[in-house]
Amino acid sequence: MSSQKQKNRTYGRNRSKSTELFSRKGKERIYERDSVFFLKLVVFILLSALWLRLKEPIPVGPLVVQAIPLGLIIALLLVMKVEKYQFNRKIWYSALIIMAIVTSFTPVGIML
Repeated sequence: MSSQKQKNRTYGRNRSKSTELFSRKGKERIYERDSVFFLKLVVFILLSALWLRLKEPIPVGPLVVQAIPLGLIIALLLVMKVEKYQFNRKIWYSALIIMAIVTSFTPVGIML
């Protein structure tokens, strides 16, 4: 007899959620058309660039609030609702936050 451990078999009902994303051959099972992805990208990036700028800055303790990233908040909530897989959401979150940081230095947004 060999001293090797026998592997447990994994049946379809016992597989974890992460294995549902890939077939047994290792190919991805998620299919999203490129046009759908590009439309989501454009909408989310435009939303994350939208800022609510204030004419008169509001002092909040030691900070002075000059703008509120309203579009970023809406885009983050939309990503949470639209994307069902966590690894896709992580990519969207990072892209949205980078876009919001870049546009925070530009005069983009609605002035109140």
